[in-house]
Amino acid sequence: MESFIVSTGVVALAEIGDKTQLLAFILAARFRKPLPIIAGILCATLVNHGLAGALGGWITSVLSPEVLRWVLGLSFIGMAIWTLIPDRIEDEETKVAARLGVFGATLVTFFLAEMGDKTQIATIAMAAHYASPLLVVMGTTLGMLIADVPAVFVGDRFGAKIPMKLVHGIAAAIFAALGLLTLLGVDRLLG
Repeated sequence: MESFIVSTGVVALAEIGDKTQLLAFILAARFRKPLPIIAGILCATLVNHGLAGALGGWITSVLSPEVLRWVLGLSFIGMAIWTLIPDRIEDEETKVAARLGVFGATLVTFFLAEMGDKTQIATIAMAAHYASPLLVVMGTTLGMLIADVPAVFVGDRFGAKIPMKLVHGIAAAIFAALGLLTLLGVDRLLG
């Protein structure tokens, strides 16, 4: 259950101010149809994070526990640093053919925007760390929805009131703590 809770919280915090949250604002302003946008975000995230969770699970079968500990520890510390760097949305990511409709446009743009994004990389690392990819994917997907659904409903007025530096700082601290605990092997000491 820890993997689900940590994955949810870390991704919800990391997603605030992320380019996919900005994309949710833009799509909501453009289309003004929240339900197909939310459905597109959910489906894109499930596919994207499902692939990331599978990769994280596979990594645990290929690397020795000692090498995995170092890779994951350094990955979490890298995520902490990356979280402190603000994202900017690329205009091309919001331009999808009108024939796809609101759901299709959201599905395609969100899936593409998440490729290589910090929340996808975090999903890989947490799935490998916790060795429970399904719970991690469920948690990271819920975290995405926690951050992005309000963006769809309230738009950029809500975003302007969130202290982004504080939220990113908290998310970075969680990633850094996970990295340090992993490097120190604390999970092995407690188990």
